[in-house]
Amino acid sequence: MAKAGDTIESPVSGACILFLKTARDTYGELLQLDDVMKGGGRVPIEHVHPYMEERFEILSGTARLSMRGQERDVGAGETVVIPARTPHVWGNPNEDEVHLILEFRPALRMEEWFETFFGLQKDGKINPNSGLPNLLQWAVISREYEDEIYLASPPLLVQRVRFGLLAAIGKLLGYKARYAAYSGAEEPLARREGERPSAAPWAKRGGIVVGAIVTLIALFLLRRVRSGRRR
Repeated sequence: MAKAGDTIESPVSGACILFLKTARDTYGELLQLDDVMKGGGRVPIEHVHPYMEERFEILSGTARLSMRGQERDVGAGETVVIPARTPHVWGNPNEDEVHLILEFRPALRMEEWFETFFGLQKDGKINPNSGLPNLLQWAVISREYEDEIYLASPPLLVQRVRFGLLAAIGKLLGYKARYAAYSGAEEPLARREGERPSAAPWAKRGGIVVGAIVTLIALFLLRRVRSGRRR
């Protein structure tokens, strides 16, 4: 779990992030980051934060921001607020660094997403061309952090269908949305008095397998129905 003062780096986007205020510091209200991006760096994918407002405050340099397909340059002293559910992407079009303060309201689990995504980049597990990990790893991350961030395209419903089964398979193969190597040991939740212990790992995996099989059968039957109608 990130703490104020922690730093992470992205080899893909050229960004170095310093955590200023975390979800724990602000009771979940705010995630505040100090971000320095190298010249020519950019966030690799257009994305959406469905429940978070994102705020850019440029301290030095110039950032190029695209919102809903419209580009604009934002310079030192300027502030831009991106409302929730707004497709956007940004980068540094110049040779000099751009230095900015990024804020996400509410924080949700965005800091955890940053830790996972930047950690995978540092370990060479991100395709530098697409900016994404392999399909199974991305499916697991996408399904877990859908409330924080998802791709602007294709439509979310298509992503849910596409990544739902792949995420189940990915988890069976050991892919995770959160890794202790990047985010530290996960803190145990306080157990309520009389609460039953969680299912054994094999039981959870069995549930995932059953869900995957049911999904495959449903897709097969749907295809049969569609082909029958065409006749």
